[in-house]
Parts: sequence; C-alpha cells; structure tokens
Amino acid sequence: MVSRSYASLLLVIVCCVNNLHAGDEIRRVAQQERPNVLFIAVDDLACTLGCYGDVIAKTPNIDRLARSGVCFQRAYNQLPLCNPTRASIMTGLRPDKIKVYDLDRHFRDELPDVVTLSQAFQDDGYYAARVGKIYHYNVPASIGTDGFDDPPSWNKTVNPIGRDKTDEALVFNAEPHRKISGALSWLAAGGADTEQTDGMIATEAITLMQQKRDEPFFLGVGFFRPHTPYVSPQKYFDMYPAASLRLPYAPPGDRDDIPLAAFAHNCPVPNYNLDHDTLIKATQAYYACVSFVDAQVGRLLDALEQLDLAENTIVVFWSDHGYHLGEHDGVWQKRTLFEQSARAPLIIRSPQHAQAAGDCRRVVEFVDIYPTLTDLAGVTAPEDLDGQSLRPLLDNPLADWDSVAVTQVLRPADDRLGDPVMGCSIRTDRYRYTEWGEGKYGFELYDHHTDPLEFENLAIDPDERARNVIAQLRPLLHVRASGKTPTTPFNPERL
Repeated sequence: MVSRSYASLLLVIVCCVNNLHAGDEIRRVAQQERPNVLFIAVDDLACTLGCYGDVIAKTPNIDRLARSGVCFQRAYNQLPLCNPTRASIMTGLRPDKIKVYDLDRHFRDELPDVVTLSQAFQDDGYYAARVGKIYHYNVPASIGTDGFDDPPSWNKTVNPIGRDKTDEALVFNAEPHRKISGALSWLAAGGADTEQTDGMIATEAITLMQQKRDEPFFLGVGFFRPHTPYVSPQKYFDMYPAASLRLPYAPPGDRDDIPLAAFAHNCPVPNYNLDHDTLIKATQAYYACVSFVDAQVGRLLDALEQLDLAENTIVVFWSDHGYHLGEHDGVWQKRTLFEQSARAPLIIRSPQHAQAAGDCRRVVEFVDIYPTLTDLAGVTAPEDLDGQSLRPLLDNPLADWDSVAVTQVLRPADDRLGDPVMGCSIRTDRYRYTEWGEGKYGFELYDHHTDPLEFENLAIDPDERARNVIAQLRPLLHVRASGKTPTTPFNPERL
C-alpha cells in the first residue's frame, strides 16, 4: 500500500512534468506563430516573366506566386553585378557604404561588424540556412564550394553540384575567346531536372524545410540559372521554338545619342559581332533556363503547401539584377544603367497581407528588402539601414509612395575610357537621369511616359523642361551615390 506522503510526492512530480510539457507546447506554438522566411534568389533573371508582361515567357509557378503576393513592377537593384548587388541586399546598405563594386571585394573588408539580414534573424532565434547562391559564387568554377560567402550569416550552408558542372565540355560557346561563364554559351542537357545543380538545390531546400518545420527558419535558396552558360534540360528548349523568337527592336541610329561609357566594357561591340541565328539560339537558351528555374520555384511552393508551412511563411522572390537580350542594337548581359539591367523582379508574399495581393507600380529599391523582412517578422534591425520597409505597399499596393531608386556601376579604364568611370542613375516614376564620371563622360535623360524603351536621350541638347528635370534630379541622385571613383580597392578585371 502506497503511503499518503509518497502519493503526495507522486502527485507533485506528475504536476511538474505536466507543467514542463505545457511549457514546451507553449514554446512550440509560439515558435510556429513566428513567420518563416523563404528567400529565393535567381541569378541574372530579367523581367522575362509572365507576371511582368513578357508574352514569350512560360513561367506558371512564379506567376502564381505573383498572384498571391505583391509583384513590384518597378524594383531596382543598387549595382547590376552579382557580388555588389547581393552584398547590398544582405547588408541593407548602398555600394558607397560597403565599398563593393567588383566581383572580388568582400563587404566585411570595409564593415567587419555589419549585421547581415540573415544574421539579424539568427540573433532573434531563427535558424538561418543557405542552399545554393545567395552571396557571390564564381560561377561555374566554384559550384560545390562556399564561394565568396559570409560564414556568420548562416547556421548551415549546402552547396549541391550537378551534371551541369560535369557536362561543361559539352557546352557550346559562341565566343570561344571568353570563359563560358561570361560568354553567350549554352547546353540543352540530357537527364532530369533533379540532376542539374538547380534541381538539386530545390531538393536540398525542401529537405531543410521538412527538418525545420517546427521552428522558425530563414532559408535562402539561390538558383544559378539563367546565368551563363545557359544550361537546362532539353524539354525547356523545346518550349521556345527558334522560329517563334525575334531580337529586340531598336530604331536606326539608336546608339548615336548614348554616351560611350553607357555600354559595358565586356560588350562594347553590338551583339558581339555574332550572326542573327546564333543570337536567336542564345535567346532560346536563356528562356529555356527561365522556365527551368520556374519549375524549381514551383517545387518549393508546392512543398510549403504539403508541409503546412505556406500560411506561416513569408516568400521573397528576387533576381540580383536585370539582363539584356540584345536591346539598344546589341547590348547583352548586365553591367548597364539602362532599364533592362537596373530593373529586376521582386515579389513578396506575406501571409498577413493575403488580401492585398496584386501589382505594385511604385518605385522601390533592393535595399528596401532588409527592413521589410525584419519589419514583417518583428525582428530587430540595425538603425543605419539605407532602405525603408515596404509594409505600406504590402498593406495596399496602390498606396501613395514618394520614393526614387538609384543604381550605379563602375567602368574600368580601357581603350575607350582614359580613367575608371563611375556611372550613377536615378529612376523616378517618370524619368531616368544618368551621369557618367560626374558628367565628364556624358549624361542621359529618358522620359518613360513617352519613351519607355529609352531611345531618346533628352540630355543631348536639352530644352528648358529637360534642364529643369535635371536640376531637380541631380541633388536627389547625389544624396544616394557620390558618383566619384572609389579610393578603396577594386579589381579592374572583375568589374
């Protein structure tokens, strides 16, 4: 027979155990109520998406994300080159603060103690992981390694390597004097999606979501395509018959009023002097990669639903910068301050803003991503961020919004330019104004109301209205970018 004192002791123990279990359950529920972040980055993706009005692109998965979130139609990166733009996004600071203008310099060289976006989430109790490319990789040579990463930003990194790396010898290079990572080059690959690096990235990301579904996570998922070489399975090439594609229109003499510095040093000759059929094949390969990546994004979105995470996960979809496919009589790739390079996709789906989905046509910047996510998740952010929270536009995509966007790029000295030249551009609702070398190497002004493809440079022999616009925009531009050639180190071979 159990004594009364022993029974009392058992009762106390049972109550304590129950209280511990109750506390664990309360903590588990509280953690689940904190929103996860699925942070999807795509490399070199222009606004070649159905949700951005591209009538060629077949992107059903990204389009459905756009329909359920806010699709920012006028989002602008800070510097259209992989390393600088990614460093700017992850620090929430402009290039002139982090002093990153090339593919070699790390932002911690200038700001060793800066708190990155994923670090801010870690500091607030989140698990932060990266699969694929969030910071710069030396694509494709360093696939499978951490590349130019930032270890403090992550609790875990995963670096898949697929057959696109092992099949590099099969890649067609239209410019054999260049590495395939910087040339128009492509491969219609054999095998399944899941054998490619980006397919493996999606698989690994889904595994992490499964493993961490009961605790708050910040998961960065970085796809490599459509970065050159354009590699995707054959079935995606088949979606875009070459006969259905055309090169972009440019009026006769389109380049006559454009400053020389406006054309990237790695694409100084129109269309690289390649023939029409080769350019069409490059276009086909690019769009094939866009649809391939779209399929991988679809796998991530489906996994959120299947794991019952969709209603508690903020999804951010972004590309590091825009991309040219032959505009302005033969401009390809990035590194320009034209609209096609400075503008890039940005979609944010916030569960607490499900009723406010739609297109937003207000001008926003990529430095706004950091303060937006910390705001939505209730995470403490550094006080010196350069951007602003986009929450008001997530509440109402049509809300009043008075903002501009500034994009810049550094040109190395070469046989065209006697000195390194900084280009800086400001975009308002109506205008784009650009200076090269503080004006020494030229000016540009485009009126997007009448000239959305930027064919007529109004800064050439400007009339009174154009002079007034320039006078208004110059001081706004220089608040955000000095326009001066940096005195900190940069590698001219990696600009």
